[in-house]
Amino acid sequence: MSRHDGINIPDGKFYLGDAGYACRPGVLPPFKKTRYHLNKFSGRNYLRTPQELFNLRYSSLRVIVKRAFGALKNRFKILDRKLFHPYPTQVKLVLACCIIHNWILQWGIDELVPEEEDVTPDEVISSGHGVEAFDNEAWKNKRLEWAQTM
Repeated sequence: MSRHDGINIPDGKFYLGDAGYACRPGVLPPFKKTRYHLNKFSGRNYLRTPQELFNLRYSSLRVIVKRAFGALKNRFKILDRKLFHPYPTQVKLVLACCIIHNWILQWGIDELVPEEEDVTPDEVISSGHGVEAFDNEAWKNKRLEWAQTM
């Protein structure tokens, strides 16, 4: 992300990063060594700290995001494969799929647009993002402040 052609994160905005990412400007991961998964908070396992509340809300949001991407990948099989297009084309492809998806949700399926064939995607093994993670203290403090405000 720090490359000149990397992801551009507007000032004041951030992406939710998984636990493998460092806390840094524009990337907000959950607190490490703190309960995270929704099932850890069931029954009498009440929240004990602001960090746990932050992680619980983070986890809930992550589930919603994963479900949305799952719906897109289920409808548009091209998104479930490793893409060999240049990055700008990949961005346009995802945006086009989102636009078509929203159109279908509003207007229904068009009889002129054929259903996609059932495609079994190639198995792609992800090795993570491959960047050593170093936390940014200012963003760690901002995340803690938000957790305590919750």
